[in-house]
Amino acid sequence: MAEPIRKIIIAGGGTAGWMSAAALKAGLGETVDILLIESEDIGTIGVGEATIPTIRLFNEHVGIDEASFIRATEATFKLGIEFQGWGHEGNRYFHPFGDYGGTHEGIAAHQIWRRLNLAGDHTPLEAYSVGTQMAYAGRFFPPNPDPRSPMHDYSYAFHFDAGLYARFLRQHCEQRGVRRLNAKIANVNLRGEDGYIDSLTLDDGRVETADLFIDCTGFRALLLGEALGVPFVDWSHYLPVDRAWAVPTAKAASPAIMPFTRSTAHEAGWQWRIPLQHRTGNGHVFSSSHISEQAALDTLMQNLDAPPLKDPMLIRFKTGHRQRFWEKNCVAVGLATGFLEPLESTSINFIQNAAIRLLELFPAKEIDPYLRDEYNLRNQASYDYVRDFIIAHYCLNSREGELWRHCANMPIPDDLQWKLELYRRRGEVLIRKFDHFHEPSWISIYHGHGLRAAAYDPLADRIPLETLSALMQRRREGIQRVVAQVPFHAEFIAKHCPSQSFMKAGV
Repeated sequence: MAEPIRKIIIAGGGTAGWMSAAALKAGLGETVDILLIESEDIGTIGVGEATIPTIRLFNEHVGIDEASFIRATEATFKLGIEFQGWGHEGNRYFHPFGDYGGTHEGIAAHQIWRRLNLAGDHTPLEAYSVGTQMAYAGRFFPPNPDPRSPMHDYSYAFHFDAGLYARFLRQHCEQRGVRRLNAKIANVNLRGEDGYIDSLTLDDGRVETADLFIDCTGFRALLLGEALGVPFVDWSHYLPVDRAWAVPTAKAASPAIMPFTRSTAHEAGWQWRIPLQHRTGNGHVFSSSHISEQAALDTLMQNLDAPPLKDPMLIRFKTGHRQRFWEKNCVAVGLATGFLEPLESTSINFIQNAAIRLLELFPAKEIDPYLRDEYNLRNQASYDYVRDFIIAHYCLNSREGELWRHCANMPIPDDLQWKLELYRRRGEVLIRKFDHFHEPSWISIYHGHGLRAAAYDPLADRIPLETLSALMQRRREGIQRVVAQVPFHAEFIAKHCPSQSFMKAGV
């Protein structure tokens, strides 16, 4: 039998460090000693406070109660993302976490919609998305598990305070035996015979050894990048935005808390708005090659809907990733692996996937190169497909402005070009293994940017047009009926999972 791993050191805390600790502890139990080393003097970057529905699976995996998590992190519910001005000036569309209706006799709902559309029915596709209609009405209720229900074809995620989530996970982990040291890492010590990491020397002189090291040291990538020399792969030629101003604001004067993230396109980038129970997160992601930092800040501050609570913070980044995610006995998680802008709220999902995949391919003390290489292949695929999904938002635009024209005309990855062409021809949506986003997500982006299929699935011609029209009308009316009965988002939070600040505000 191969000698098992007895000790893991997680270098760095924040969301990446504590999510890794929670996942590994849940998967490995008492068989492995887990030590997390973080310094309270080193800040963390909380760019993303929005998530996608897989976060619910992670919380369930590590044994977190949903209502307790929501209260502790000032969370609200998220049904999707509203895009304003992305396809063209004045355009508005919604990316829902859910389908546009179930299949009918093996025919996808969007293919039925396209047949009706070409026959003269101009009902918007979004009318058949219960998640979209609920979001625009400012309402929320968990989906019905019964697939026959109009309240079935959607999911949800969360907006939350990333700092509070890390604090919540720290408490959760320490109660289950994860050890923590408040210290800075002064040196990474490598073994002479094979270049593996042997130990970490801390700023107080202590030396900590382990069998496996998890690098959660942020953009610096202290272990994977600096110590082990894994190079960075630059993707800024595909995604040229490289800066973000971030600022929290007080809750908007309106009592409504909308259950979605808003992304608004600007001259040289886009602005996020993320509503929490106690405040609103805002930021402007932009290309410094197309607008100055000061002008980008002015754009953000002029488009806030409430007073700022702190001074704006500037974050500089480069889009891309480390050439390998697992090198020798070191696995990087979070910003240490790379960064893709937060347009589709994927940063926390990358952390989740990295930790869970490590459990799936967990090694012995002597690292099996096949496990390591498979881990790298899976993570590379995930990064590639999220990159392409984000590129699609940019390359399909028809806005004015130097940045937007550049993105509309730039060369794009071959696989993305193939996906776009399949959809243009007959509405076929190609989903690869390890893609973070499924068919409805791609459809929403294609449709929102004005990309229409030239034809539809010929199976739809087997059914009379009148039958399909009646079917879709019943779906539409069913959605309208149930959405009107769903509580408003703030009312649902107040009844089921209010934070202390939410209750004090008397919402």
